[in-house]
Amino acid sequence: MSVDPKKDKNPGDSATGSQTLLRGLALLECVAAGISDVKSIAAHLGTPRSTTHRMLGALVQQRYLHHIPYKGYLLGQKLIELGNKALEQRPLVALARPHLEQLASHTGDTVHLGVMEGTEVFYLDKISGTRGSLEMRSRVGNRMPLATTGVGKALVLGLPRAQWRAIYDYATGERRAQGAPAVIEWTEYALQMDEYLRQGWVMDLEENEMGIRCVGAPIRDLTGKVVASVSLASAVPYMPEERMRRLGPLVRDTAEAISKELGWTPE
Repeated sequence: MSVDPKKDKNPGDSATGSQTLLRGLALLECVAAGISDVKSIAAHLGTPRSTTHRMLGALVQQRYLHHIPYKGYLLGQKLIELGNKALEQRPLVALARPHLEQLASHTGDTVHLGVMEGTEVFYLDKISGTRGSLEMRSRVGNRMPLATTGVGKALVLGLPRAQWRAIYDYATGERRAQGAPAVIEWTEYALQMDEYLRQGWVMDLEENEMGIRCVGAPIRDLTGKVVASVSLASAVPYMPEERMRRLGPLVRDTAEAISKELGWTPE
């Protein structure tokens, strides 16, 4: 007589396996929180020390934990590898899209997502606004100077102040080559950037494109590093400075929501 292994399986096995898995994950969280010795971990989990010791040994063997004699347990190499994989599998554009769409829907303005490439911003995504036939030079895949765009200035906020002048000089040279009006003087530009750094969002007052104004904010990863930025742009009639100052915190909130998706936590 053949036996169906599924029928013979003890219904409690699944529950026991799930419980063991959850205990193992809770144990890893203990170590991540700095609880590193067997006695403390067992007390935190409410498990016997012998059981806790066996679980720790199994996790060390599989490289999820690392044991230092007389000091305790640390997170292991396997978790670092998995963490890097998790970051690779969470592409920025896919994570940011719902937040960009919500911002565009709420304001009716054009939304950009960009990253830094040298002294330029590279546009990763764009959602066009709903205000008539307004056209902008920005395109997905295009590059523009960091120092004069809203999305670019937001990226500059993540750089040391010592690098700001080179970014400014590059943008000024590009505008001069194109016969465009000069950017504001360096001293005034630096003062503006200091103010933007304090408030956490920036403004582009037609510095990149005549007739177009932008509000931008930086996006950070789990280490707090600025890795991208978001901006909201529209024609001058729809972007008086009073409205830009109202929109600034909204754009900053959107950038922070995307940052949290990347693992960032507020200080």
